[in-house]
Amino acid sequence: MNQTAGVPGEPVLVLRDVHKSFGAQPVLDGISLNVVRGETLTVLGRSGTGKSVLLRLIIGLDDPDAGSIGIHGQEIVGLDLAGMNRLRIKMGFLFQHAALYDSLTVEQNVAFPLERHATMSKAERRERVMEMLSSVGMERDLNKMPSDISGGMQKRVGLARALVLQPEILLLDEPTAGLDPITSGEIDDLVLKLHEERALTSIVVTHDLHSAKTIADRLVLLDKGKVVLEGSFAELAESDDQFVRDFFKRDS
Repeated sequence: MNQTAGVPGEPVLVLRDVHKSFGAQPVLDGISLNVVRGETLTVLGRSGTGKSVLLRLIIGLDDPDAGSIGIHGQEIVGLDLAGMNRLRIKMGFLFQHAALYDSLTVEQNVAFPLERHATMSKAERRERVMEMLSSVGMERDLNKMPSDISGGMQKRVGLARALVLQPEILLLDEPTAGLDPITSGEIDDLVLKLHEERALTSIVVTHDLHSAKTIADRLVLLDKGKVVLEGSFAELAESDDQFVRDFFKRDS
């Protein structure tokens, strides 16, 4: 697994007693988590348990109803838009369905964050884009439209776009969802390679147990808005808790 960069054990992301409801439906019910520098934390759980909502709260797309979220020691709950945007530049986000812009080419999709947030010449932007596309094996497809490439290729482009601003934190929402086992394995290998090369701190939401076992340093299992258990894959797989046993039995 990856080597931890920076100060060993230094917390990059700290959540304390985070609550979130939509109407009368509680989604997160007192979540507390620490993620340290260089760590890959994988968040598991059934559909509707708040995994993707957790990522949206971290990146500031939604606000918690209560609780604290700290990124690099800065509280983001109540932070104004300008302050949040400064933090977002340090975070890369891969949406579940890649969320590429249909009207832009592969190259233009990856260049988009640079055009908005980086002071670079056109040549410098193109060099960075080509570097990112090469790192995910998509450098030969830069002129294609998203509709002309497969779902797995779209995930690769989305990952390149998430990394193009050289973030310190990477948030991945179901990176292998909807992909065949071979392509899922390729995405897992790519995530591991990029993580080792760039010493990223990552949070990965997934329902894919094989993927979680492959990429995670530590796992958290959610149910009914709460953390049921956290630890290594082996620790969760060997748990005596009935819910945990039932969850892991699905893939055995």
